[in-house]
Amino acid sequence: MSVGTSSAPGARDVRRPPAPRSGELAELGLDPDDLPDGLVVADEQGRVVCFNAAAERITAVSAAEALGQRLEEALPLEDLEGRRWWQLTDPYGGLAIRVRQPERNLLLPGGREVLVSVRYVRAEPTGPVRRVVVSLRDTEARRRTERSHAELIATVAHELRSPLTSVKGFTATLLAKWERFTDDQKRLMLETVDADADRVTRLIAELLDISRIDSGRLEVRRQPVDIGAAVGRHIQAYVAAGQPADRFLLRLEQPLPDLWADPDKVDQVLSNLLENAVRHGEGTVTIDVTPTASPREGEDTGTSVTVSDEGSGIPEESMNRVFTRFWRGSKRGGTGLGLYIVKGIVEAHGGTITVGRAVSGGAEFRFTLPVAAPAYLA
Repeated sequence: MSVGTSSAPGARDVRRPPAPRSGELAELGLDPDDLPDGLVVADEQGRVVCFNAAAERITAVSAAEALGQRLEEALPLEDLEGRRWWQLTDPYGGLAIRVRQPERNLLLPGGREVLVSVRYVRAEPTGPVRRVVVSLRDTEARRRTERSHAELIATVAHELRSPLTSVKGFTATLLAKWERFTDDQKRLMLETVDADADRVTRLIAELLDISRIDSGRLEVRRQPVDIGAAVGRHIQAYVAAGQPADRFLLRLEQPLPDLWADPDKVDQVLSNLLENAVRHGEGTVTIDVTPTASPREGEDTGTSVTVSDEGSGIPEESMNRVFTRFWRGSKRGGTGLGLYIVKGIVEAHGGTITVGRAVSGGAEFRFTLPVAAPAYLA
């Protein structure tokens, strides 16, 4: 990058000067344009001597226009109350003990919000400011996170309100008018309360799973798992609940490798995928369990489970959103968190999961787990 310094007050060279590099940047051979965040540096006279590519993108101001300008002109920031930020903070004439301004939300011209943090570089403690180093970050990623959290809170509040209203209503009615109801009526009310309590318990378990997945703290307790038997248990439970036995087709390709996984979490994955196929799909639900290449480097074998149905399938435009929070497809119901949790569980095992269209036209979910045998068995 070329040098651009002012030869007279108020003059500026529109050529792009080399940004002053910190010792660490120089040692690594990094250019300011390599940085992911916006970097603006002003010299001891308050004139901009560095304006990197990320700063250009965030502010929509070209480096040629910014270089040589006074900092408050090149970067006319305001706080959320409309006050001029550089006049308010007075970086060159403020307290001599200041070394930084912590990150905060400020506004660019036009009202665009950015995250700004500032470092005051002094040659010696309490000495004059030699450099003002400004870091700029776009707020869009943070806003997406905040919207996601707000949606999660709203969803949880909605999902909890319904069963808790039911529980409160039935228990209050039974306590107030116990003798007026027959045994059958009491049993029906208590069964409803029990089902709603289960619904609340499931929702709380989902929230805990999401918290662990997002923080990377989802624990996997590996044990030998007979995946074929696990699928068979889920099918038997559906048949016992009234589904016709011929609606399910289980195909096992032998020999299967020994699978070491968390049996409870594998059951959670299978339960979610089969429930989706039964509730939202049509026709026969086919489950294929096959040996396959391991998704994890350094292992030869893995186990793949494919769950498919004969319904209308998932629209092509929705395929990339299936494993995101709150995706429910075309039918309402549920929290929309199940497949997000499924993906987190599979990936915590070192596996992969995909969605596509089955040969029969319905939805097809396929997850693959590495065998993950303990080292002492290798």
